[in-house]
Parts: sequence; structure tokens; C-alpha cells
Amino acid sequence: MEKRVEQIAQIAAITLLVMGCLLVLQPFVTALLFAAIVCFSTWPVYQHVERVMKGRRWLAALVMTLLLILVMVLPLALLVLTLADSVAPAISWIRDTFSHGLPTPPDWVQSIPLIGDSIDAAWREMAASKAKLAEALKNLVQPVQQGLLKTGLVLGEGVIQLSFAAFIGYFFYRDGAAIVEAARALTDRVAGHLTPELFRVVGGTIRGVVYGLVGTAIAQGVVAAIGFYIAGVPGALLLGFLTFLLSMVPVGPPLVWGAAAAWLYFSQGSVGWAIFMVLYGVLVIASVDNVLKPILISRGSSLPFALVFLGVFGGVVAFGFLGIFLGPTLLAVGFGLVTYWARKVNSSTPPATAPR
Repeated sequence: MEKRVEQIAQIAAITLLVMGCLLVLQPFVTALLFAAIVCFSTWPVYQHVERVMKGRRWLAALVMTLLLILVMVLPLALLVLTLADSVAPAISWIRDTFSHGLPTPPDWVQSIPLIGDSIDAAWREMAASKAKLAEALKNLVQPVQQGLLKTGLVLGEGVIQLSFAAFIGYFFYRDGAAIVEAARALTDRVAGHLTPELFRVVGGTIRGVVYGLVGTAIAQGVVAAIGFYIAGVPGALLLGFLTFLLSMVPVGPPLVWGAAAAWLYFSQGSVGWAIFMVLYGVLVIASVDNVLKPILISRGSSLPFALVFLGVFGGVVAFGFLGIFLGPTLLAVGFGLVTYWARKVNSSTPPATAPR
């Protein structure tokens, strides 16, 4: 009886200790997961840097950490500053645009299927009444201000999380080999001989997400921002970032460069630049998704669209800005493990014998 009480006390103490550790680490879970995924995905680069540094792991880890800051933290910080500087001009542009009254809608508005007549009627009503226009402007400006403020807060939180992730990444790079060996030993105690295969499934899935999904999204965002800058579209950096986000879902990027082309044509009267934007979107931006993504995904594993969609939006709700990357990765890892387990169960089930 006394020995049983002692065992229960030990279990309770360990449980409390684990709960305490989880509470302490809870604010950093997002940064820890992101740092682990990034370090794993860039481990070949770290190994090359370590060879260049003649085996000095601390120096190689420091170089990789500085690269992470240069590639991830600084661009997002510049984006936050750009967004902050763009808020006032955007609000002023909206007010100036509507201050002299609203012009009558163009003929093509009425030809829009299903909703064209309603938009045309509402537009003409506001164009004929300054009171209605002022009310619509008031209702428009406030949501825009709130939306930009919330976006700035989310991006600011992302900068902080990325900074923590880069700091944690230094230790993951420096002590990565020891961490992997400890993880293998712990997994081996639980999974036994399945450990190598589980590591292969998890590693391939993470590479498939990071290289295929996130890598393609980054490439599309950069290429799109260059196109917007060439065409003279204001806020090229913000639009490139929006393209990066929307590239996670099908038909996302055309919404951005299509809107930019429409702005160039209808608002600026630049027919040539509008045509350029459409051709650039179809031939350059879309080709990144059509050509680069299959090449990168072939390095890991393909992902069902439902997992990507749920992972992106669910990840943002659960983890904030970094959830864009963490959500699809975690769901894909879970999906890969479940698929592997199902294959193992099916292969180990003996075939049914036909009744005689």
C-alpha cells in the first residue's frame, strides 16, 4: 500500500512538473514550432555553412540566424512600416475621390451577371444624392481604418514571433544533431522499429509543405511585387504580400493582379500598362505556380487542397500570422502519419479466405 501511494505521488509530481513546463513555454509554442520547421527545412544549407566554417557549429548557427533575420524578419518589419505609412494616404485618397461627387457608373457594370443591375442602381442612387454618398463614405472609411489597424497588429505580432523563432533557431542549429538523437531515442521507446519510417514520413511531409506550398507562395509574392512596381501600381510591396497570402488558395493571385490591371485601365486610363499587367500575371506570376510548385512538391509529398485551405485559415486563428505556415504543415504531418498507419494496418491484415 505504501509503495502504491509513493508511485501515485511520483506520477502526480511529474504531471504537475510537465504542466508547469507547458505553461511556461505556452507563449513560445508558435515560435518553437516555426523554428523547428524552418531549421529542419534549411538543415542542408546549415551543413554547407558548417563545412565552410570548418566545423565551428556556433559560428555556422550564428550565420544561419542572421540569414533568417535578413530573409524573414526584416522584410516583414519593412512591410509593417510601409503599411503604417500607407494608412493616411489611403484614407485621404478615398475622401478625395468621393469629395467631388460620384460619377455615373460605366455601361459594363450593368452587364455583370446576377448582381450588375443591383450595383448599377445603388451606384446611380449615390451619384444622385450627396447625403447617400456621404453616408456610404462614412461606412467605408471606418471599416478600412479598422481593417488596416488589425492587419498592422497581426503583422506586428508576426515580427515579434519571427524574432523569437530566429533566436530559438540559433540553438536548434547549434545543437540540432543532439536534439534529433534525443528525439529518435524518445520515439524509439514509444514506436520501436517504426521510428525510422515515422521520421521519414514526417520529414518528407514537412519538406513537401515548405518547399512546395510556402516556397511557391514566396516566389509568387516576390515576382508579383516586381510586376506591380514596374507597372507603377502603388503599394507594390503590400500587393506582393497579399499575393503571397492568396497564393495558398486556388485563383488567389489573379484576384490581386486582375484588380491592379482594372485599376490601371479604369482609374488611370493606362491601357498599355493594364495589358502588361494581365500578360505579366498570366505568363509570369501564374507560371510560378504551374511550373515551380510541381518541381518543389516532388521533393516531399503532395497535399490535399482541403488540408491546405483549412490549415491556412485555422492556423491563423490558432497561431496568428505564423499560422499561415504552421497550420498546413501540422495538418499535413498528421495526415501523413494517419495515411502511413492505415497502410501498415492494411498490409498487416491477413487476406480473407474464401468459404469452401
